[in-house]
Amino acid sequence: MKIEGSVAVVTGGNRGFGRHLATRLVERGAKVYAAARRPETVDVPGAVPLRLDITDPASVREAAAVATDATLLINNAGIFTATSLIDGDVEDIRREMETHYFGTLGVTRAFAPIIEANGGGAILNVLSVLSWWHAPAVGAYAAAKAAGWAMTNALRQELAPKGIHVAGLHVGYMDTDMASGVTAPKSDPAVIAEIALDGLAADTAEILADEVSRKVKRNLSAPVVA
Repeated sequence: MKIEGSVAVVTGGNRGFGRHLATRLVERGAKVYAAARRPETVDVPGAVPLRLDITDPASVREAAAVATDATLLINNAGIFTATSLIDGDVEDIRREMETHYFGTLGVTRAFAPIIEANGGGAILNVLSVLSWWHAPAVGAYAAAKAAGWAMTNALRQELAPKGIHVAGLHVGYMDTDMASGVTAPKSDPAVIAEIALDGLAADTAEILADEVSRKVKRNLSAPVVA
């Protein structure tokens, strides 16, 4: 899709990777709704703050009633609880799934008809290399992102006839507040935002933004023990 002239809704657009996405979209000529639970925290020059809590259906409906000109939805909002599936708090496991799966699906269901009515466009789901690589220490997050990957693949097929391209972004750790406690190598979120938008502009279905994501994807056909 063409980024210039598009109308984008970026969930979690007030901080971290979402803020970088919103900033780059504005710079590339898009109108941007930077969505956040607290819209007063949005400080992206040129962006329109939009109140949105993706886990609250009423909030999702209200946001969709405002951003009726949307042609691009970027499902970026997320949480990271570092919860294991056996010993972790079940409520944290539920929060991960409510956010990354049900919340993302709810926003997509609200905005897909709007994008279709506006002549089509695109949806980008911000996923993770952990959609494929499932470490026990982050089992809740990995399970939720894996569900998000499956959802993305199904939505791609369901929405294509409506003129909506659905893409998934896979990336390892980025240098944001969410990964502040991680000591592994991290990517520059500004660079990843540019890669993501380039992928959207090229109608790429699966955007592999770093080498770790490319390596893990190549090895998905290997035996499970590998």
